[in-house]
Amino acid sequence: MTTGVRRRMGVEERRQQLIGVALELFSRRSPDDVSIDEIASAAGISRPLVYHYFPGKLSLYEAALQRASDDLAARFVEPHEGPLGARLLRVMHRYFDFVDEHGPGFSALMRGGPAVGSSTTNALVDSVRQAAYVQILSHLGVTDPPARLELVVRSWISLAESTALIWLDGRRIPREELEPQLVNDFAALAAVSAAYDEEMAELLRGALKDEPADGPFAHLVGRLIALAG
Repeated sequence: MTTGVRRRMGVEERRQQLIGVALELFSRRSPDDVSIDEIASAAGISRPLVYHYFPGKLSLYEAALQRASDDLAARFVEPHEGPLGARLLRVMHRYFDFVDEHGPGFSALMRGGPAVGSSTTNALVDSVRQAAYVQILSHLGVTDPPARLELVVRSWISLAESTALIWLDGRRIPREELEPQLVNDFAALAAVSAAYDEEMAELLRGALKDEPADGPFAHLVGRLIALAG
């Protein structure tokens, strides 16, 4: 008969465990409402041992945000296969999966949480936005975007953020409706810009040339025609 022996964790393994525990707690409640004692209890260690690995709650919070931001940025990675509308729809589905699973943590990441004004926190948010921006440009086949395209893509990323934050406050609109709506928002922003700029018009024609009749962009055109009639 053998007895269980608790395995001693290495330094980096323990740090990663604490980050995971903190991220899980921050995903369910605002970081302001989570104490070091709770994190220590959930990790099965003492409060002083938490401080051995992290000098304070802010440093642990920022480490958890780093992992969350890496995860969120990865949600924008999508194979360059199939029509653009379907690709963006899959991206939005994964994006809202993250928002749904990590509501308070997502809000803290985008709004600053207890680290308001922290250069580290601001840099993490900017890194997510930049990763999304680069991914969207890659799907459009553009490496040196004109000013109007940069405005469209960055505006759309901001719109996705604000939509997700508003959705979290009561979830009054089904996400199954919001995800295709955001995809259509991208097309609408691009179309308005294209109406005033031939370079944007050419980019948009190239991006939409393979869109199927039953895709999200085609649905938008049909609804707009019906609305005009």
